[in-house]
Amino acid sequence: MTYIPRLKKDYNERVISELKKEFSYKSIMQVPKIIKIVVSKGVGAAVADKKLIEHAIDELTLITGQKAIATLSKKDVASFKLRKGMPIGVKVTLRGEKMYEFLDRLITAALPRVRDFQGLKVGGFDGRGNYTLGISEQIIFPEIDIDKVNKISGMDITIVTSSQTDQEAKSLLKEMGLPFNNKKMFKEEISANMSSEGNIINEEVSTEETSAKETSSEEMKMEKTSTEEKPLEVIPSNEIHVGEASTEERPVEEVSSVKQVPTEGENLDSNKVKDKKL
Repeated sequence: MTYIPRLKKDYNERVISELKKEFSYKSIMQVPKIIKIVVSKGVGAAVADKKLIEHAIDELTLITGQKAIATLSKKDVASFKLRKGMPIGVKVTLRGEKMYEFLDRLITAALPRVRDFQGLKVGGFDGRGNYTLGISEQIIFPEIDIDKVNKISGMDITIVTSSQTDQEAKSLLKEMGLPFNNKKMFKEEISANMSSEGNIINEEVSTEETSAKETSSEEMKMEKTSTEEKPLEVIPSNEIHVGEASTEERPVEEVSSVKQVPTEGENLDSNKVKDKKL
């Protein structure tokens, strides 16, 4: 029994039928497929230090599982001190089962480890059905040991497909599992969620307003009943007594009957007077 990669098996069993329904292909041979994946890395500092090329070759070999090769410069550039034929980059071309294995590890293990990952940009298509994505740090791949990394560097991953248009290539890669960041779909989902939340909030506000109106009406009723004017009792003029006697006819004895509490000094003087009399 031969080994079949998981992503290749999924493509043969599910993706082909989905794309055939979406684009109404008449034959299975019209369905687009992935031809190859090219992983490339530029090492401009290798002009001064050739050991950087060896480190880059070792890293790409660990990531892809296939021996990487160095890319050579095609012309002389005097401003960069570059000569023709000098190694200034590294690349790997994957096909067949290694291609599906690398894509599977990229989707399931590497991309989730990207810092603040919000999806792949849709603008990476070149108009002929090929997609290129850039990675800023090679340490997102679990095969790389961070302690052995000399310098943080990125790489470019180009997925070459047999599709004729970008729409077909996008549908193919989306079915294969690449997480694209579609801003239109994201905005539509946000607007739908906001509208649903707004309806819920409006319903809550309406219920609160009705309950507030009911409580205010009840309070108004209570205030009306409490503030109803009671009939005043008319008192005849003959029964009105002026309190003149109560203020003028107070006996003087009442004032004298109030006992004054002597202070400490007065108590001592009174005691001295009693001693002299004796």
